[in-house]
Amino acid sequence: MFVTLRGEPYLLWRAVDELGAEMDILLQKRRDKAAAKRLFQRVLRSNPVPRKIVTDQLRSYPAAKADIPELANVKHVFVKASAGVNNRAENSHQPTRERERRMRGFRDRARKQAFLASFGPIRQHVALKRHLLRASLFRKHLAARFTAWREFTEVTQNPFAVF
Repeated sequence: MFVTLRGEPYLLWRAVDELGAEMDILLQKRRDKAAAKRLFQRVLRSNPVPRKIVTDQLRSYPAAKADIPELANVKHVFVKASAGVNNRAENSHQPTRERERRMRGFRDRARKQAFLASFGPIRQHVALKRHLLRASLFRKHLAARFTAWREFTEVTQNPFAVF
C-alpha cells in the first residue's frame, strides 16, 4: 500500500499472521531487498519463526529471505497478483486509510511509523467482528475489552463520556 507524506510516496509493509492479526508494520521508501530484509528482521525480533511465508511475486522477498539464516527452512509461497486474489490483504488496509483521513494525513515519517506500529495492536484489541455477534453479546464483549483497557492504561474515565 502506498501512502503519501508531504507529497512523497512511501510503502506500507505489513506482517500479518494466519488469523489476520497484525504482527508488525513498517513504513519505507523503497520496495527492494534491503527493505524486505528489514521487515523480516523486525518481525523476527518480536515473533517466533513462522512455518510459512506468503508474499506477492516480488523478487526481493526470496533474496532477503536467503540472507536471513532463521528463515532458511521456512516454506515460501507466492500469491498470484490477479483480480480478486488479494482482496483480503487490500481490505486489511482500510482501518489505516480511515484513520489517515480522520487525522487529515500525516506529515512526518517517524511519527507515522510510531503511530501505525501502536495503532494496529490497539485496534485489534478494541475492534470486534460485529457481524458475527448478537448485539447483546457485542456490547458485553466491548464493555469487557474497555474494562481491560482501562485497567491496562490505568484510566478510570468513561470512554463514552462527552468532554
